[in-house]
Amino acid sequence: MKATSTIVLAIAFIFLSIASVWAQGCVAVRHMSCSAPAGISMQGTNSADFFKQRTGRWQVSAGYRFFRSYKHFVGDVEQKQRVEQGTQVINVSHAIDLGITYIVNPRLSFSANLPVQDNDRSSLYEHYGNAVAQNPEQKRFHTGSRGIGDLRLSGSYWLVNPVKLPKANLAVGVGVKLPTGNYRVTDDFHKLTKEGADYTINKPVDQSIQLGDGGVGVSIELQAYAQLTKGLTAYANGYYLFNPRETNGVVRSPEATTIDLVTGKFSVADQFAARVGLSQSIAFIPGLSVMLGGRVEGVPAIDAFGGSSGFRRPGYIVSVEPGLAYMRHKTSVAATVPVAIYRNRIKSFADRLDPLGLRQGDAAFADYLISVNVSRWF
Repeated sequence: MKATSTIVLAIAFIFLSIASVWAQGCVAVRHMSCSAPAGISMQGTNSADFFKQRTGRWQVSAGYRFFRSYKHFVGDVEQKQRVEQGTQVINVSHAIDLGITYIVNPRLSFSANLPVQDNDRSSLYEHYGNAVAQNPEQKRFHTGSRGIGDLRLSGSYWLVNPVKLPKANLAVGVGVKLPTGNYRVTDDFHKLTKEGADYTINKPVDQSIQLGDGGVGVSIELQAYAQLTKGLTAYANGYYLFNPRETNGVVRSPEATTIDLVTGKFSVADQFAARVGLSQSIAFIPGLSVMLGGRVEGVPAIDAFGGSSGFRRPGYIVSVEPGLAYMRHKTSVAATVPVAIYRNRIKSFADRLDPLGLRQGDAAFADYLISVNVSRWF
């Protein structure tokens, strides 16, 4: 019974309370609710009473996220020469995800989540250039973005009443993503005159560090668990964000004399993520559980609805995801470190228009992501 309540509460509350919009590397994958940890231990709790007592209650949460992307891929082939030559693009992202959840009853919950982000991006090619002839001193410059991201409102409903303590359960959720994050962030880019003098131009920062995508999106989510033994539980969840808007109107290179009709503006892309794993409660430390699972997240080349033109870097990341979770009274803490084991920058809509089939852009990925979440019941 206690193992069941552990997973039910963990998935129900954490998945609702932690959902941010956050670029991850050059592939514009934003952190999503189904990448939140599951499996917090609730040992020592009277299960049915616990659910009943939290009807009509609130939960607030805060999650910290960090990653550093710098390894470039074309398809699933790493472009190791970029790091060796020092021409790699480096994205460093810090984010705090703020959430509040209202529990209507043990089956139905509503949540609002807002990320606050601090992104830094350094490169050669966006400024003087990668080539030694263009950039003799191989100077690297920085651009960045800071502020709130896109607000997400969501709701979830468990098909079986958790008060009955089922050995398996499934929750169905829907959400709306609102374009509250600035998707027109600009910064200064360094250039050289023919005489070698430095000057700057102000233009939009790269899509991967924009605070929002400029579109209204609709998400569907599934969360499931199954109790395998007294302390071992399997969990799975999936998420898909539909972004019908084709482009957000932001011109990537306003200084250019002509605008590419296919890639000249930022695309508003769909996103997806899925997780599956096991959670084991630790009997000699009440409230503690360990998790191990797999995770995939990415951006498709073609959206489910609406057009797919505009600039995007589609691709996906497969990671192994270990984690720890602990709950004590009304407070819970969870930490996971997904480590990438496979990365693939697939062909974009624009790449597929190449009649020779040779065109394929690159993207940079992180080796790992650090995620720490704290939540408190009231």
